[in-house]
Amino acid sequence: MRLYRFLSAPDDSTFCHKVTAALNKGWHLYGSPTYAYDKKTKSMRCGQAVVKDIDGQEYGPDTKLSDW
Repeated sequence: MRLYRFLSAPDDSTFCHKVTAALNKGWHLYGSPTYAYDKKTKSMRCGQAVVKDIDGQEYGPDTKLSDW
């Protein structure tokens, strides 16, 4: 199965640490990062999609992406 996650965080080291942790767990960057203004918090946020292929497993609605 191929898993997809979209990681987001404030524009600070939190975002970099979140993406780095995913990469170290075998996730791969998917597409370009995003950068947008959050009106509610009046701050900039970063986002990055990541994917991971898992052999021998089937995806279902109860699959917890953070477990991989």
